[in-house]
Amino acid sequence: MVAQSNFTYVEARDPAISRVLHKALRERELTKAEISRLMNTNDIIDLYSIFSAAQRIREKKFGNDVFPYGFIYASTYCRNHCVFCFYRKPNVKCLRYRKTPEEILEIASQLKKSGVHLIDLTMSEDPLIHDEKHFGSLVSLVKRIVDDIGLPVMVSPGVIPRRIIRDLAQVGADWFALYQETHNRELFDRLRVGQSFDARMNAKLQAKKEGLLIEEGVLIGVGETHQDRVNSILAMKRIGAHQVREMGFQPQPNTPMENCASPPILDEMKFIAIMRITQPGKLIPASYDIDGGKGLQLRLMAGANLVTSLIPPRSGLAGVAQSKLNVECGLRTVKGVEPYLEQIGLRFASRKRYIEWVKENKARVHMS
Repeated sequence: MVAQSNFTYVEARDPAISRVLHKALRERELTKAEISRLMNTNDIIDLYSIFSAAQRIREKKFGNDVFPYGFIYASTYCRNHCVFCFYRKPNVKCLRYRKTPEEILEIASQLKKSGVHLIDLTMSEDPLIHDEKHFGSLVSLVKRIVDDIGLPVMVSPGVIPRRIIRDLAQVGADWFALYQETHNRELFDRLRVGQSFDARMNAKLQAKKEGLLIEEGVLIGVGETHQDRVNSILAMKRIGAHQVREMGFQPQPNTPMENCASPPILDEMKFIAIMRITQPGKLIPASYDIDGGKGLQLRLMAGANLVTSLIPPRSGLAGVAQSKLNVECGLRTVKGVEPYLEQIGLRFASRKRYIEWVKENKARVHMS
């Protein structure tokens, strides 16, 4: 019998799914076949049961606390030709900019004052940064953010040499984020044209060896099968990613995939819920960057426990999936998002709690 809590578990219609969920609620590891059973269902009652189980598991590990991340897209110049991305090199219709270190520090300061727990320094694979002579500027920038702002920092610079990863760790970065998008190698080659699957994966593993927490991510709705999705969940678990995420594909203008459809939000919710069920103590983002506040709520109700893509107004920054969604009206801030959390029984955690989580998990990385 499942104990009472703020989040009510709803029994599945399919007895086999019910057995799998009760096994997960008892904190027993699921088999690949059991995970596939969850992934393959589209029955609305069974899906609701999966979401309710994910909520209970999140509550057991994190209570009703959610962590907010501040987002700085530092450069939209990119050397890559990813077929899904608005910022791909051949796209002449996207806005290109490079924020200066002073601009980035000012935005980071605004984000800290707004209440975020982490500075997510994201950039495309800017040819200027990826020139061997300029990696030092990235390391210097991260050091300044660490020293001047005093919040945990996540760096998302693309594939970089291990020595630079080591330098980032030494100047105080906490996280290294690098998304594989898919763990199907053939699909990877179609999505990330001309890039190496192994180089991308190895960079994450090297970051972990250097003592950094790592984030792995999957793009869904890009031609993958249900089994591909299961394999990605297992791959993220296998590499020991500390933060795992999915993003539903959003068609971008003037890209090879601009006429492709987005996946149903239920597909995203199911993926989030299964990540939570199979990786109970991990951080799982719910992005504001796709559907705004209501979409954010749905992703949180599927088991996510942090809010990403918070951007201060009048910063001149772009988002990823929706480059301008609700930025200038101030809704992509901690204050703007709080009412959406309250409506579904969640709240933003204290900054102290997040920093303690980071320290505890980094200590485990160093011990492993």
